[in-house]
Amino acid sequence: CFARKVEGAMKDKFYERHAIIAKDPDYQARHINKNELKKYAADFTTIYNKAWAGHGGLKEMHVEVMLKTFQKMKAIMDEKIIWFAYYKGQPIAMWVNIPDVNQWFKYLNGKFDLFAKLKFLWVKATKNCSRFNGVVFGVIPEFQGMGVDNYIIVEGSKIIQFKLKYEEYEMQWIGDFNPKMINIGENLEASRNRILTTYRYLFDRTKEFKRHPILL
Repeated sequence: CFARKVEGAMKDKFYERHAIIAKDPDYQARHINKNELKKYAADFTTIYNKAWAGHGGLKEMHVEVMLKTFQKMKAIMDEKIIWFAYYKGQPIAMWVNIPDVNQWFKYLNGKFDLFAKLKFLWVKATKNCSRFNGVVFGVIPEFQGMGVDNYIIVEGSKIIQFKLKYEEYEMQWIGDFNPKMINIGENLEASRNRILTTYRYLFDRTKEFKRHPILL
């Protein structure tokens, strides 16, 4: 996991590469709209299937599944921290973040009954969440290496850094086999604040153990 303060400029190359993309009117970036979840579920699915399906055994995603996920997320969703990039109207990249809900859930004392759900809505409306977490970031293969990653981050930062109240950002669950995402974290001048370890036990001890392959 990489973390950094929300305030403060990024490296110059983020803005330089953003400027190149932004000159082309065929590129657009915008945050999600809760009233159009079906559209954004379709956009998410398109990007996911092009960027991840087939890698490491990951299966193709269906729009209906992602729509249900977005609907479940709706109560905690902050529209202005979930971003999509488009080229000629077609989805090419996404940057999906959520508030650090633990800052709200701590007031519920481990309960989530009807009263707790009502209390959660009150807490969410009255208690500021100072941290948000990166969940998914991806660019479809045809647009990788062109600066689209810098473009979507800078476009999002125009609102996140100057119009929202978040103070900290954490990029979560970046595999050590994913050098491209590690590079983004380091270029954002974020520090490695946590290391999460996944363990696997082979019940058939004759099977060969293989680490996840490096993503090229």
